[in-house]
Amino acid sequence: MKQILAVRYLLVFWLFVLSAIAFLDRTNISFAGTSIIRDYRIDNVQLGLIFSAFLVGYAAFQVAGGWLAGRMGPRRVLAAGVIWWGVFTALTATIPTDIGNALAILIGVRFLLGAGEAVVYPATNQFVAEWIPIQERGLANGIIFAGVGAGAGLTPPLLVAVNRHYGWRASFWMCAVLGILAGIAWYLLARDTPEEHKSVKPAELKRIQAGRGLPDADAGTDGAVGKARVPWLRIFLSRQILTLTLSYFSFGYVAWVFFSWFYIYLVQVRGLDTKTSAFFSMLPFLAMTVCCLVGGAISDWLTQRYGVRLGRSGLGALSLGATSIFLALGARVENAYTAGIVLAGGAGALYLSQSCFWSVSADVGGRHS
Repeated sequence: MKQILAVRYLLVFWLFVLSAIAFLDRTNISFAGTSIIRDYRIDNVQLGLIFSAFLVGYAAFQVAGGWLAGRMGPRRVLAAGVIWWGVFTALTATIPTDIGNALAILIGVRFLLGAGEAVVYPATNQFVAEWIPIQERGLANGIIFAGVGAGAGLTPPLLVAVNRHYGWRASFWMCAVLGILAGIAWYLLARDTPEEHKSVKPAELKRIQAGRGLPDADAGTDGAVGKARVPWLRIFLSRQILTLTLSYFSFGYVAWVFFSWFYIYLVQVRGLDTKTSAFFSMLPFLAMTVCCLVGGAISDWLTQRYGVRLGRSGLGALSLGATSIFLALGARVENAYTAGIVLAGGAGALYLSQSCFWSVSADVGGRHS
């Protein structure tokens, strides 16, 4: 009970909230997709360009976001990032339907939203490396990434209802306000390191320092972030990091299908009405939420009992293998309801491995996570 009430877990919970808002801002456009197609007179291919613009910005600024988190600390970078998301989410709702080059403007706004969201998980990973002992990182990352499923999964009925009664733009305004408020709250609550947080008790600080595994050579004398030079050559030539990146690319490719296209797939391909589609589109994300938490706990248990290799890499490999089976079966099922449930199982299996990826990168990276 004392551990749950520890400052580090209160901040992990708030990172869960930020993670949920991040994915709410990413997926709201999927539920507005059919309305955007109608209002801007575009087709699915052009809508796909809008979806992909977010990903291009997101990918392009990952390293920059991580570097900023290392130099400026996760507190300021995350707060600025969340407010940035709110601003560009709101801007999406302000683009008139009759303006020239509306498609190009939508693509540009989504690109910049992606660039801002690129800081979220590099910064949270920096937080985990500084605040969370190695033996707790699976659970901590599981909680943080459970926000992915919560943000994308618990909101479909709300977003669909708002879109139906007030128009799709209203849902973007709602998401923008939530983001700005959450960013301000994070800045007030968080600190970059436990040494800087006045509410951290000596016993908790001792536990964190004993378990975070940061090399002494990388640590500043005052515990501040960003004192050590980044070993760029070692990072880009590391076989661990290259294989981790390739594996996470595969993870992300599958995950994005659920975040961007699953609702539209249920409506256009499986023929479900919008209300039923909203219900079934919740299932993959609820499965992600549960499996993030379960996967994180299992990863920590395996790590403590059998070592890091099995606890991180073994669970991750098993998870991705199970995902492929669910997806192959779900694509072949004829009944739309059954297909939705089986594919949701694939999403859950996929997210059993989520905390493994991020725990490994924190374990390997330390202050350069």
